[in-house]
Amino acid sequence: QVQLIESGGGLVQAGGSLRLSCVASGRPFTVMYMGWFRQAPGKEREFLAAVAWSGSGSTTDYADSVKGRFTISRDDAKNTVYLEMTSLKPEDTAVYYCSARWRSGRLSNPNEYDYWGQGTQVTVSS
Repeated sequence: QVQLIESGGGLVQAGGSLRLSCVASGRPFTVMYMGWFRQAPGKEREFLAAVAWSGSGSTTDYADSVKGRFTISRDDAKNTVYLEMTSLKPEDTAVYYCSARWRSGRLSNPNEYDYWGQGTQVTVSS
């Protein structure tokens, strides 16, 4: 079993920045693919970014909606994945979730992830 705990959410003004962190425990983190998703009220869960494990080159993938504004990274020594968010907009307001999976495949598909964190709220004011 894998436990994921997110932190770093909060209230920020439009144009501001936040860094989300997700600490994993329970199973070897280094071989897992990690992702970030978000869900706004009344909307489906939306893929944001994913990073492969080091054996796959730690390659990254981003949704078009956040490309150039959000950056995903991982620190395997700390069992932590980060989401650096810049130029935040009110439409970025949502609950942000960290996720983990063992297999490759379509990293943007939330149904292919095995583990989820409890989420952290991000609110961007205009």
